[in-house]
Amino acid sequence: MGAEVSDLEAGSWTVDPVHSEITFTVRHLMTTVRGSFTEFGGEVEIGDDPLDSRAHAEIRMASIDTRSEERDAHVRSADFLDVDHHPVMTFVGHGVQRAAIGRRARNPRYHVDGELTIKDVTRPVRLLTEFHGVSPDPWGGIRAGFTATTSISRSDFGIEFNVPLQGDKVMLGDTISIALEIQAVLATADSPA
Repeated sequence: MGAEVSDLEAGSWTVDPVHSEITFTVRHLMTTVRGSFTEFGGEVEIGDDPLDSRAHAEIRMASIDTRSEERDAHVRSADFLDVDHHPVMTFVGHGVQRAAIGRRARNPRYHVDGELTIKDVTRPVRLLTEFHGVSPDPWGGIRAGFTATTSISRSDFGIEFNVPLQGDKVMLGDTISIALEIQAVLATADSPA
């Protein structure tokens, strides 16, 4: 039997960025470019009924890493993320429901609905989320693990830079696939503020 969200203790859980990651992929010509954001944080508020939970995350846009300094500098520029004027991307999750897909997954899956804001443009997004369970850690804390995926259209957020190619082709795809691997730590009365 897989992990169930009923195993989650109600309260505040803080994302551990050292043991979490935010990655993405986008088509570039005939291949896929992968990248990540290395500076982020967030909290998950688990309700007495876990399906009434909420989440909030902030991602520092300048922390983008695609393994190419030249490319990263271009993506940070006004052509793409414009990090000088829009330094933070945010996600606010406000709804959780059991997913009707992924029934063969090792653990049950859930949809987390919320709003993603990039460059002051807010759009609804739905994360397909798998809960991996709860476990004590070696430092006396309690941790929960999640994997989540979604796709967005970058043009929906005003990120439209592209290079036309022969025929009706373009250099960059519009769809960005996003994957999250999250460890969250339960806040306790003696947790540091």
